[in-house]
Amino acid sequence: MKKTSIGGQAVIEGVMMKGPEDIAIAVRKPDGEIALKKEKLKSNRKKISKTPIIRGIFAFIDSMVIGVKALSYSAEFFEEEEEKPDKKPTKFENFMEKNMIPIAVVLSIAFSVGMFILLPTFAVSLLAPVAKKPIIMNMMEGIIRIIIFISYIAIISKMKDIARVFEYHGAEHKSIFCYENGEELTVENVRKYTRLHPRCGTSFLFIVMIVSILLFSLFKWPNILVRVVTRIALLPIVAGISYEIIKWAGRSDSKLVSIVSAPGMWLQKITTREPDDSQIEVAIEALKNVLVEDKDADLW
Repeated sequence: MKKTSIGGQAVIEGVMMKGPEDIAIAVRKPDGEIALKKEKLKSNRKKISKTPIIRGIFAFIDSMVIGVKALSYSAEFFEEEEEKPDKKPTKFENFMEKNMIPIAVVLSIAFSVGMFILLPTFAVSLLAPVAKKPIIMNMMEGIIRIIIFISYIAIISKMKDIARVFEYHGAEHKSIFCYENGEELTVENVRKYTRLHPRCGTSFLFIVMIVSILLFSLFKWPNILVRVVTRIALLPIVAGISYEIIKWAGRSDSKLVSIVSAPGMWLQKITTREPDDSQIEVAIEALKNVLVEDKDADLW
């Protein structure tokens, strides 16, 4: 089985795929046709991709930017038409429109840090009089963080629109598996593969949780302010280490990898759903447009 570096993301009624040279976004429009957007990757990505840990930090930020752009593109096909006011937009409105992507990325990161990093830290600090030992507080913080993470995923999975995105997420995984197994990219071939993939972003996020627990446990609890600053400062390192783990898991079939990947694979049963044929067609269209002639250029 080929271990490809090609990865993707589900968007609104579509799939984004990132290959060694291109990014392709395929979206099923309301009229049933598939819209495709394709663009070249920046050359500096290749240089950074060779440096361990650092490449993980860059990949995390890069995936956020690409992901927001892909979501914005897919959303354009489903926005309700509104009557534009006659007055000219204000400077603030112009600023927000021109800087929508970086603002969205910053807000996404801020939400994630607040929800999954700072909230558990503050929650455990309230229990400090009861759990006096740092090791106990670190364990409690990690448990609370995982509970919040799983609960958040479970809650949003009940939303109708998110459920559709999760179906496209399954189509993305199944099409990549088909390609990795060297089969022709047809709906029939793609359909028979599993929707659970070891290189999934869900698995990455769960590994981030585990790495953060282990890394943060090395530090004591001097006070809540120092604790918060330490957490935020170590986040890039956590992302870098987690990336190396997911990269290793994506190219190995050892039993240890199966054990490490198991929790993330289990969570994918929530974040992916079985797609229909039309959704698989969209994933195939996106994947085909990031393939390169050099069959070894996309090896993981």
